[in-house]
Amino acid sequence: MKTVILGAGSWGIALAKLLTENKHEVTVWSIDPEEVSMLKTYGEQKAKLPGVILPGTVEYTTDMSAALKDKELVVLAVPSPFIRSTAKEAAPYIADGTICVCVAKGIEESSLKLLNEVIEEEIPGADVAVLSGPSHAEEVGKLMPTTVVVGARTKKTAEIIQDVFMTDFFRVYISPDMTGIELGAALKNVIALAAGIADGLGCGDNTKAALITRGMYEIRSLATCMGGHPETLSGLSGIGDLIVTCASIHSRNRKAGFLMGQGRTMQEAMDEVHMVVEGVYSAKAALLLAKKYNVEMPIVEIVNRILFEDYPAKDALHELLTRDKKSEVASLDWA
Repeated sequence: MKTVILGAGSWGIALAKLLTENKHEVTVWSIDPEEVSMLKTYGEQKAKLPGVILPGTVEYTTDMSAALKDKELVVLAVPSPFIRSTAKEAAPYIADGTICVCVAKGIEESSLKLLNEVIEEEIPGADVAVLSGPSHAEEVGKLMPTTVVVGARTKKTAEIIQDVFMTDFFRVYISPDMTGIELGAALKNVIALAAGIADGLGCGDNTKAALITRGMYEIRSLATCMGGHPETLSGLSGIGDLIVTCASIHSRNRKAGFLMGQGRTMQEAMDEVHMVVEGVYSAKAALLLAKKYNVEMPIVEIVNRILFEDYPAKDALHELLTRDKKSEVASLDWA
């Protein structure tokens, strides 16, 4: 299938490697001429995904119209804050009915819309889908076993994407629940910041397990209020992605949180990570959605205070631990 990947960061390049290995025709677009020059010269994203060499058949360009000419599949792999601007630029060159797969993870802060909704607004004729799950680019680029889930409006579209991406090391499941998939993908980055902060404070595995478990409770509570299904949050784009993002050495959200736990400011941590930390951009949106749907999300609230109010991480941890006593599952009745 003739495919274009919009975005030449680590995830876009890892997927370019995957799709070319799967015998698809791939073009990579980037807004950055220096990035395209590097890729043309070395076939490697030296800054963001060193060691992953792309086949010589991959094409690279900064020309959006050329990138999208005659393409059957569009993969949007730019960071979440740039999804709308990229979709808007691409829209004139995308034919109605073209499948557009969003692989970014986030919520648009200004509108509180999910990324599939943003793309559908900017490219109304597109057949929009999402792909998510525990899938660090560093491992996918090295063809390590990985499983993900694709969400789409129709089963037919989901199955087309499943066929395009599926290999003997990259297993793809399908689902109709785009809302649940997107919220799991976006909100786990906020919880991963909290897990990283705890690591930076010197906490142990017990603390991280608590943050993962209670963090998933918060994610599931909001997602179900917004129309997502609880089963989705128990799957790859929910608990699966949450675990890997909270624990992995590759996680930029965990790393940024770790640096803040050690005393760096949010901006200092982001500068040191050198890549977009999606959780920082999703945190405000998550808190606004929690207020809109009247969902209690104490971890999300505390992360926002650390990020944007310079609230000391050690005080934040103490505040979480000394909240009012509660039942673990409020809906369960005593006999």
